[in-house]
Amino acid sequence: MKFKTMKLSELTVDGRGHYGIGASAVEKSDELYAYLRITDIYDDGTLNKAGLKSVDDPDAEKYLLKPNDIVFARTGNSVGKSYFYDERDGSFVYAGFLIKFSLDPAKVNPRFVKYYCQSQRYKNWVASFSTGSTRGNINAQTYGDMEILTPCRAQQDFLVEILSALDDKIELNRRINANLEQQAAAIFKAWFVDAPEADGWKKGTFADLIEKIVSGDWGKETPSGNNVEMVYCIRGTDIPEVRAGNKGKMPTRYILPKNYAAKQLTDGDIVVEISGGSPTQSTGRAAVISSALLNRYDKGMVCTNFCKALKPAPGYSMFTYYYWQYLYANNVFFAYENGTTGIKNLDISGFIETEPIVVAPRELVARFETLCREYFATIYANGLEIEKLAAVRDALLPRLMSGEIDVSDVSL
Repeated sequence: MKFKTMKLSELTVDGRGHYGIGASAVEKSDELYAYLRITDIYDDGTLNKAGLKSVDDPDAEKYLLKPNDIVFARTGNSVGKSYFYDERDGSFVYAGFLIKFSLDPAKVNPRFVKYYCQSQRYKNWVASFSTGSTRGNINAQTYGDMEILTPCRAQQDFLVEILSALDDKIELNRRINANLEQQAAAIFKAWFVDAPEADGWKKGTFADLIEKIVSGDWGKETPSGNNVEMVYCIRGTDIPEVRAGNKGKMPTRYILPKNYAAKQLTDGDIVVEISGGSPTQSTGRAAVISSALLNRYDKGMVCTNFCKALKPAPGYSMFTYYYWQYLYANNVFFAYENGTTGIKNLDISGFIETEPIVVAPRELVARFETLCREYFATIYANGLEIEKLAAVRDALLPRLMSGEIDVSDVSL
């Protein structure tokens, strides 16, 4: 495969990079456009939509992302992150620490640039701006001068077709999982919140449903003293990934064997983040631990000491989890937080013991449990397939982008 070198600016509509809108445009009011920040972009170029804020500014439409746009992080530890706009993700106004280039389809297959910016050659280019442990800044002019190795258009198109086929299946699975999660939440609300008969059900608290609260353990980075039990440790940052059916990137830690025996996570446990949050996002994020997740790791699992693990009574795991999620979505947890500056902490015991809930009849709870277990089986099966497809894509990407595999010899 023959390549030629092209500058990014030569592949764009106007040859320029454009800075986004400032944070002053972010509002807490009703959502208009989503405000896309560096922190909303994963390293692989996909989005974390859980923390998206809305934006309300008379100039907002000037900063809307459009088809064939790609944005880059220009500063900080995330410098070099990129996101290629996908209309299926929604409408976004990009933040001031992002730089947008509008790619010209007449000059390049725009998605080829997307994949180039996931290649090792691009990562090496970004790394050249590091100084020791400090990441540098990359301005619009420098991004525009970035040299991209491009094959002929026919080979660009075929390379994109190969990689996009994998990405499209990954995205389909993600959307199916998100839909299943939304369905389960909607069914919970219909059966247990909006049901007319709920007024006659037993009143109680989460203390009626939860048998035990287990503290986390961060342990040691390497075996040390009696800390010899290797475990995977789920953190607050892993919760969105787990909820999406993904394996996540949990670190390994070493803890005391007796602590592992007391704190090991099992099927049906609910992990809750008790420290962190922000002025607009409370603590209390939660994820259910399933056997499907545990089976994807070769060692046992505990939660970090910034989380707690809830162990619901048998048969009440999904009811407890979706009730928790319902209250979280309605901002109930803000009232149970300690501290006004710095890191916020959740008074989880106070919440569990005092927040009033309605305890539905056991027969209805059992039906809901069975239904949700079926949903979760599908969610984690899709998540496992995503993991395998991503591995294939990531193995193909460097070989295709370097010309090691000539796409003219590949058939779909």
